Amino acid sequence: MGEKQDPDKAYGDGARGKPAKYDPSFRGPIRNRSCTDIICCLLFFVFILGYIAVGLVAWVYGDPQQVLYPRNSTGAYCGIGENKDKPYLLYFNIFSCILTTNVIAVAQNGLECPTPQVCVSSCPEVSWTVNSNQLSQTVGQVFYSGNGNFCLPGVPADMQVYQSLSRELCPSFLLPSSPALGRCFPWPNSTVPPFPEISNMSVTQGISGLLDSLNARDISVKIFEDFAQSWYWILAALGVALILSLLFILLLRLVAGPLVFVLIIGVLGVLAYGIYHCWKEYRLLRDKGASISQLGFTTNLSAYSSVQETWLAALILLAVLEGILLLMLIFLRQRIRIAIALLEEASRAVGQMMSTLLYPLVTFVLLLVCIAYWAMTALYLATSGQPQYVLWAPNASLPDCEKVPMNTSCDPMNQPVNSTCPGLMCVFQGYLSTGLVQRSLFNLQIYGVLGLFWTINWVLALGQCVLAGAFASFYWAFHKPRDIPTFPLSSAFIRTLRYHTGSLAFGALILTLVQIARAVLEYIDHKLRGAQNPVARCIICCFKCCLWCLEKFIKFLNRNAYIMIAIYGKNFCVSAKNAFSLLMRNIVRVVVLDKVTDLLLFFGKLLVVGGVGVLSFFFFTGRIQGLGKGFDSPNLNYYWLPIMTSILGAYVIASGFFSVFGMCVDTLFLCFLEDLERNDGSAARPYYMSKALLKILGKKNEVPSGDKKRKK
Repeated sequence: MGEKQDPDKAYGDGARGKPAKYDPSFRGPIRNRSCTDIICCLLFFVFILGYIAVGLVAWVYGDPQQVLYPRNSTGAYCGIGENKDKPYLLYFNIFSCILTTNVIAVAQNGLECPTPQVCVSSCPEVSWTVNSNQLSQTVGQVFYSGNGNFCLPGVPADMQVYQSLSRELCPSFLLPSSPALGRCFPWPNSTVPPFPEISNMSVTQGISGLLDSLNARDISVKIFEDFAQSWYWILAALGVALILSLLFILLLRLVAGPLVFVLIIGVLGVLAYGIYHCWKEYRLLRDKGASISQLGFTTNLSAYSSVQETWLAALILLAVLEGILLLMLIFLRQRIRIAIALLEEASRAVGQMMSTLLYPLVTFVLLLVCIAYWAMTALYLATSGQPQYVLWAPNASLPDCEKVPMNTSCDPMNQPVNSTCPGLMCVFQGYLSTGLVQRSLFNLQIYGVLGLFWTINWVLALGQCVLAGAFASFYWAFHKPRDIPTFPLSSAFIRTLRYHTGSLAFGALILTLVQIARAVLEYIDHKLRGAQNPVARCIICCFKCCLWCLEKFIKFLNRNAYIMIAIYGKNFCVSAKNAFSLLMRNIVRVVVLDKVTDLLLFFGKLLVVGGVGVLSFFFFTGRIQGLGKGFDSPNLNYYWLPIMTSILGAYVIASGFFSVFGMCVDTLFLCFLEDLERNDGSAARPYYMSKALLKILGKKNEVPSGDKKRKK
């Protein structure tokens, strides 16, 4: 039974493995299955437990407040505790700082700046400098009364200003500043006081770039105001994107064929116009006698557009592409019809199981959890360690400071007083790295990165396998929709988690190792860019290309392996082997379906994103008139902000919907190939495919008399 292969099965485009044999007990996704890849499942659970342990260690030893809140010179946080009403940090001389690192490094290492720092309730708004006649006055008269409390905590009000300045207990000047990252940064155009160590150039170069990158506070307020005034219109645009995506998928059962042929004719028309344009330019330059021999070799690539050989080469290339596409349409028209029929069948499957369109929300939430957990763990690990304080003076080379043990540990709560060394104080230096956690910090961060990649790939694999199980139950239902399970998506989800967690972890681990290898190679390439070694750059580029191709192949293999796991319940290696053999036996159909699907989904994304983008542009720029008083476009500071938000949201929504549709097409395609190999259309072995596919293939089912007529 099933040993003899029907000679009219022209599905094989090259012998790749043995075709599937008929199994009378097979009726779709197997229910009586067992756990697969148990060793990898145990390894994955042990790894997750270790990942949780890393998070607990980071939680115990980390202190993210040092990133969220700045510290003053005594190590106290600004904005919390005793400084709750003083959220900003003021640098006495900010120009002694080197602010060339990234934002996180500035936030984490800001207290290492060699100048006193104090928490203040508000940043200075005007420029101010200590006058010579104020040096003999007291701190209370000069600072506490008129200019606010910008001195270090504990400075007595009866201390002379000259003494407080010499010991750097109070600032000698103030500049109008804006708060950014909890710190007061001077305005780039502020007037600089007459100090020899500070110049206008240092203000412009040291502050302008930082404020430009942080966009200051007023721009943030304007952005917030724009979102507050347009958020409901942005939601309306996202609703339009959702409706367009849903309609596009559901209407494919009616317009898939005409739409595919229109797109193909459009591609042919574009290539034909390209050929005509190249011929026109070539003939014009040929008549002028412009040849490449006159131009010679040059690094100016735009100069080659003025010679006839360039346009002749482009003409030949486009003509070859046009000819190949025409030949493909002629000889592969039957396979294109099959691909269109599968797209229509996928549209029906999605229509029968609308809950599958909501599953990307589950994937999004799980991905958000994975990324948030890794980010918090990395942040806590980066901020682990006890703060260290050392003695510091602005000029340690003075005779009175030579006997002071600089850079030795000290207590920030007991600042040195009555010292002969001017400006001697206990300042924050950094965080100790002598503990067990701190010594293993790099290894723990690497473990966290591995956990991030593995968990993300596992979540994506879970989504693919669950959707494959749901859509496979649709295909293998003989009487549709009567034989479709009541809850196909939830059944596939429970079945996948219960039996195939290890198989998903196995495939995700293989992909993770390749992605980490790519990340390491990108890091090495980034480090070697300064060397300008052409041989090394060439080798790195070749390795990057190979790893990119390997990653694409593994993603393709994993995707089809998960489909076979969802149907048959085998382990990952067997499923990957069977899927690869099945696809290789039908390689031409695979290529045709893949390209037709890509073309159609690309047009769908273009339609949704482009439609929402154009509609948002005309609405937010006020070019749509006559909608009524309640539909007037809001007055915005930056009209492009809601437009870009709407476009980005529309792309995310369209990608989520079309990813479900793409998984449906791939699942139905593998089921279709298995159906061709397993069955022959007889009464004992009927085909499960739709009537449209049977008609295209010239086949039919011999349904026994008395059996109910099969529904589409």
